[in-house]
Amino acid sequence: MKIHNISEQNSILNTFISEIRDVDIQKDRMRFRRNIERIGEILGYELSKALSFGSSQIKTPLGSSSIDLIANDVVLCSILRAGIPLHNGLLNYFDSAENAFISAYRHHSENSDDFEIIVEYLACPDLKNKTLILADPMLATGQSMVTAFEALKPYGTPKEVHLVSAIGAQEGLEYVEKHFGKDVHLWIAAIDENLNEKGYIVPGLGDAGDLSFGEKLQH
Repeated sequence: MKIHNISEQNSILNTFISEIRDVDIQKDRMRFRRNIERIGEILGYELSKALSFGSSQIKTPLGSSSIDLIANDVVLCSILRAGIPLHNGLLNYFDSAENAFISAYRHHSENSDDFEIIVEYLACPDLKNKTLILADPMLATGQSMVTAFEALKPYGTPKEVHLVSAIGAQEGLEYVEKHFGKDVHLWIAAIDENLNEKGYIVPGLGDAGDLSFGEKLQH
């Protein structure tokens, strides 16, 4: 797997990462969602450099202009519900992309720290020979990303696969590396070293879904 850690070079991305981590700024849900969206836009821009381009002629009021445009058939897939703001950021740049959505959540049996990933909902177009961009803001254990990808397999084999995350843990990166091919790209805004006993990234930012949309009911 090819890992692109965008934070290795300083940019305005640092500001948005700092704000989604900040416990005081996090209290503003709209700002948190917007910052995740802006991170998605930056990651989408960086990702676009790895896509295929073809020459096009554009008619202007005074003549014509030749320009290279993206030739890939892109499908954006986000893991609900935390992935929605990140999806919106990517969609702002890949605005003609097809879209897929999948629910993948942690199920803890008997209130233990151990969990399994449950998929209950999936809506997806044909993926055959498409460019799949699979987005999940937090790459903690990596299990959600792998489970989601496995659930998408009946919809066809993509021509190429790109994974997108805002923050990941080293353990999660190592897990997805074992399950994805060497030609898969991971685009990530920041990488943290550790997971705690509950499988959350440290220092991380907490629960991205709760911070975006409010605490969920436990069942």
